[in-house]
Amino acid sequence: MKRFILIMVLVALSLLAKSQNLQLHYDFRSDRNYLTTTVENFVPDAHGSTFFFVDFNYGAKGPIEAYWEIARELKNWDAPFSAHVEYNGGLGNGFFINNAYLLGGTYSWNSSDFSKGISFSAMYKYIQENTSPNNFQLTAVWYIHMLDSKLSFAGFVDFWREEHLTSDDGFVTVQSADYVFLSEPQLWYNFNKKFSLGTEVELSYNFGTMSGFNVFPTIGAKWTFN
Repeated sequence: MKRFILIMVLVALSLLAKSQNLQLHYDFRSDRNYLTTTVENFVPDAHGSTFFFVDFNYGAKGPIEAYWEIARELKNWDAPFSAHVEYNGGLGNGFFINNAYLLGGTYSWNSSDFSKGISFSAMYKYIQENTSPNNFQLTAVWYIHMLDSKLSFAGFVDFWREEHLTSDDGFVTVQSADYVFLSEPQLWYNFNKKFSLGTEVELSYNFGTMSGFNVFPTIGAKWTFN
């Protein structure tokens, strides 16, 4: 597992050279007081767009959890619809996040000045090695730049089916959950085009090993490369 995390670190460093932004978040809850880095990039082109992000959670001795997603929108037409292909997976302290392969379609809308936009994706989701591998996922992504781009509000909402075990306190398994909700809205104050300070709030239901609805806020900093 340590070797796999090292490989993920090297991959993240290689992607950092091409990334759009680097984020550092601190989760200040007493049971989750760790740092998270996010390397994120979005690149449009003549045939759609590519998006990826890589997350690392850090303990006292180094990275303890790693997760990444990469998605491609494909189209050769002017309509706001595209084909969507995605992979995500990772690992944590003593567990793996199963490989997931997603295929579906996306509707995207952006204002003429790109000050705001939103997209909706409906996908078939195959979760490798899951007891029920055939699933679905619905995703919405948005961004809004306000006050002459000094304030940015962005984030995503995911809703999907995944059979997995949850717990009341992260240790004792109490139920199997079929449906999962996850959203991570972010609010940034942009001091300039490069440096931002803000917050991210993780809103989840039956996500990971936690049952029920949970809220985990962070404080964060972001450096935008281009």
